[in-house]
Amino acid sequence: MQAIKLYNFPRSGHAHRVELMLSLLQLPTELILVDLAKGEHKQPGFLALNAFGQVPVLDDQGVVLADSNAILVYLAQKYGNGRWLPTDPVAAAKVQRWLSVAAGPIAFGPARARLITVFGAPYNAQEVIAYSHTVLKVIDQELATTPYLAGAEPTIADVAAYSYIAHAPEGNVSLDDYANIRTWLARIEALPGFVGMPRTVAGLQKTA
Repeated sequence: MQAIKLYNFPRSGHAHRVELMLSLLQLPTELILVDLAKGEHKQPGFLALNAFGQVPVLDDQGVVLADSNAILVYLAQKYGNGRWLPTDPVAAAKVQRWLSVAAGPIAFGPARARLITVFGAPYNAQEVIAYSHTVLKVIDQELATTPYLAGAEPTIADVAAYSYIAHAPEGNVSLDDYANIRTWLARIEALPGFVGMPRTVAGLQKTA
């Protein structure tokens, strides 16, 4: 099998969730750096792959896909042997719910808090951190009754949510009060093929 090309940026949680999925599926992968700091994601060559100018982009033997959650669905359906994305209507809906949470509350909470400290994004840190804790409290409560977000087995819901929650301390969002989340993170990290996202010495991570 030829390597799947992943256009990524190492400090992007969106790109990391796809890298993690590829690794969990043990698929040969060629990582292609898109240097966001140099604006490579806004150059014509990359915009031809994703007109929105965002990483990640996946190229699987000519099948070019953008949007991290869409890519997760594709990889799970093509290579997951039914494990990572259930076909049962209720179970599939539970996964979709968490993909929406990853694209909404997690992106606007922990991910945005990290954008402030790591990339200097001009958001209101106090508001973003407060919102992050609102989101994390709900997730922690849900994980009190289930080992993984969508049920008894890991799915792409967990992969989509992992990166920015695991790196929330980099955005000054502490995970100390969320025992169920910390246990869930450890479960993800114990999965065969797990690969982490590089830690950035920012926020609470400076003293961690």
